[in-house]
Amino acid sequence: MKILSVNAGSSSLKFQLLQMPEEFEIASGLVERIGNKNAEFKIKFNGSSKTQSDLMVLDHSVAVDLVIKGLLENKVIASLDEIQGVGHRVVQGGELFKESVVIDDDVVIKIASLNDLAPLHNPANIIGINAFRKAIPNVIHVAVFDTTFHQTMPEESFLYGTPYEWYTKHGVIKYGFHGTSHQYVSELAHARLGKAHSKIIVAHIGNGASITAIRDGKSIDTSMGLTPLEGFPMGTRSGNVDPAIFQLMQQKEGYSLEKTLNELNKNSGYLGISGVSHDSRDIIAAAEGGNKRAQLALDIQAKRIVDYIASYYVLLGGLDALVFTAGIGENAREVRKLICDRLGVLGIKLDDNKNNSRGDKEISSDDSNVKIWVIPTNEEVMIARDVLRLQNK
Repeated sequence: MKILSVNAGSSSLKFQLLQMPEEFEIASGLVERIGNKNAEFKIKFNGSSKTQSDLMVLDHSVAVDLVIKGLLENKVIASLDEIQGVGHRVVQGGELFKESVVIDDDVVIKIASLNDLAPLHNPANIIGINAFRKAIPNVIHVAVFDTTFHQTMPEESFLYGTPYEWYTKHGVIKYGFHGTSHQYVSELAHARLGKAHSKIIVAHIGNGASITAIRDGKSIDTSMGLTPLEGFPMGTRSGNVDPAIFQLMQQKEGYSLEKTLNELNKNSGYLGISGVSHDSRDIIAAAEGGNKRAQLALDIQAKRIVDYIASYYVLLGGLDALVFTAGIGENAREVRKLICDRLGVLGIKLDDNKNNSRGDKEISSDDSNVKIWVIPTNEEVMIARDVLRLQNK
């Protein structure tokens, strides 16, 4: 059957049309810069690709129309009747959703009730869900949550040191994100290890980034928290900071809570430290050109990532495999080297020659005590698997 996997971000919409259960990609694409007048739509199919630029795409419903028209006008499908299921990535499932679910009106209302926990993402996810349900109404639609893979974390990992009533009354806990990616990559790593029990750390490093400790296929701790702001510095996010910063910035600059939160989410990380860009490619190029703040941005991130990896090494009681994935993890050999060079004390050793090649590969040295792999993630395949599973129930 043909399943459409939809991955809607705050300002983007990725998709793959997959033939299942073969997991064969029929087409894929991306709408970028949603909410702007210079949006771009890319679609790949039959070994070719097309791009439309400078589009006015003011919200995700317009992006959905672009995707549907792209599939039909390029004759990827003859009609929408060929699509037999649609899977939707939803960032925040809270404690309401412990697993993927078939979408109905009640599920949409419950997802909306969690908007406060993911204000940039869940509303966009809902717009995409509603638009696709309207366009393709007579097939199964499934919500796949970023948070469900982390439901196996123990209380000592997900509870904060805040008043316990904040948890019981308001759900103030660590939820974790990128769960679909962490699950996909760790399953492949577990299979490659060829052993019943495994200790794996996955470093999902993109513009948004998180680290997860995985024992025997189950998440036991992760770096992101109540929101995707927690953790280490990312493209524009600060990662962990002392919350007293909010009061300080109010006193010194007159910032409101919302203003400081916006600065921590959108003007920090690579961008805030370097003053150059949020994009790792720009940061690496600037650092190689002698820009000290750009190098500092890389060093700070690498140091904080290593803090998590070392902590999870202890939590797991050792480590079988460290896996890099997502845009930076898969493509930025410089970032991988900065991280791994700091991990030698744990017997984690990188092979520089292997690290310079691209694609799915092992990059650990022959004398490394821990396997180091680069495994490209595929969240859309994981989404399609859940659609197929629930369709067959």
